[in-house]
Amino acid sequence: MSTRQQVLMLWLASSSLEGHVLGWSFFDGSSGAGPQLTADPPYGTGVDALRDGWRLMQMSPLNPPVPGHERETSFLKHEFVFERLVEI
Repeated sequence: MSTRQQVLMLWLASSSLEGHVLGWSFFDGSSGAGPQLTADPPYGTGVDALRDGWRLMQMSPLNPPVPGHERETSFLKHEFVFERLVEI
């Protein structure tokens, strides 16, 4: 048996892990041999991912909007990166 990493990126509606998921991406180092995500999105909040055993690796920094550009559309700024290690 060997261990592989799975990475889950969640973009939330706020800087809180309790904010609801706006977007997500999943990267599977097990090439499908580990557990898979089936729901779209797989979790309703970041806390739900923690409760399911995902480990939080990174949170995006909180940057204030540039004055005069507060209402412009841009990237999703509340990014959270989770990982879990799976045996294959």
